[in-house]
Amino acid sequence: MSFANEEEVRKASHAVTDDKNEINWLLIDYAAARGDALALTATGTGGLAELAERFEEGSAQYGYVRVEYANDTESKRVKFVFVVWISETAKVMRKAGVSVHSGNVGKQLGYCSIQVTVSSKADLKEELIVKRLRDAGGADYNGGRG
Repeated sequence: MSFANEEEVRKASHAVTDDKNEINWLLIDYAAARGDALALTATGTGGLAELAERFEEGSAQYGYVRVEYANDTESKRVKFVFVVWISETAKVMRKAGVSVHSGNVGKQLGYCSIQVTVSSKADLKEELIVKRLRDAGGADYNGGRG
């Protein structure tokens, strides 16, 4: 596995983690239908919902997104989510490669609070992801109201 544009991936991942930068997600795709070369294909400012719309049926892709949420009126949390998208209609060999490639992609992107592997855009609803982030964080400031 290699990146066709490794420097762009590095810069984009730094942008996602920089609170002063508007870019809050990136998308990595396979560069060709065959092979394991990867490339940064998009970045955006519309958060998890916008990233979810970019995942394509029949493909395997990787996303990295900054998610902000409040635990109470006094605090704001910023967390990073690594999303592994494996469409149910992706080719078998592509699905098989994801198990190996996702670890390497995650290392390239850096820190994440949680990793989610999904095959349905419904699994990427913000409220579901925030609940997982809260569960992973341990402290519950909402009295279980997640």
